[in-house]
Amino acid sequence: MIKIMSHILMDHIRSLSTGRRAFGAGQHVFNQGDDVASLYLVESGVVHLVRHQTDGDVAVLQRASPGLVLAEASVFSSVYHCDAVAVTNVNATSVPIKSIRHALRGNPDFAEGWASYLSYQLQQTRKRAEIASLKTVAARLESWLAWNDGGLPSKGEWRALADDIGVSPEALYRELSRRRSSFVRDRP
Repeated sequence: MIKIMSHILMDHIRSLSTGRRAFGAGQHVFNQGDDVASLYLVESGVVHLVRHQTDGDVAVLQRASPGLVLAEASVFSSVYHCDAVAVTNVNATSVPIKSIRHALRGNPDFAEGWASYLSYQLQQTRKRAEIASLKTVAARLESWLAWNDGGLPSKGEWRALADDIGVSPEALYRELSRRRSSFVRDRP
């Protein structure tokens, strides 16, 4: 049901679009402090919503991939509270924020779909926070696997998995190698 509602919601968002925008890897979609003028639906590529910490670290608040709305919590804000940076080349549907606000106020089906989408995104954020609270790479990976029916993504998506669980790709590769070695030793 969530997928159907999400698909309908995304189609509605596209219908309000004023066009598509392309961003190169490393390019900012928007910056912290910019006026919220548009909502972006990622069509291809990956965008990170980031906040720079006082110690120089960067906190990734959202990893928006195809089919996800970037910075959905900014709909009723006047300015963005973080930066949005294209990690890869990105194509996004751009929708004036006024159109989204108008649809939320005037279309109960759109508002319900939006609430459902936000609820799902909140659940995903809590899941990522739970995983990030774990101390070891092994524990984070184990938790991620539990949330995802025990299956690893394809090898080409392991960097994204490392991002998702908040570890370096190298640390994830070492843990996967350790597990593979352990599995081979434990086989009869």
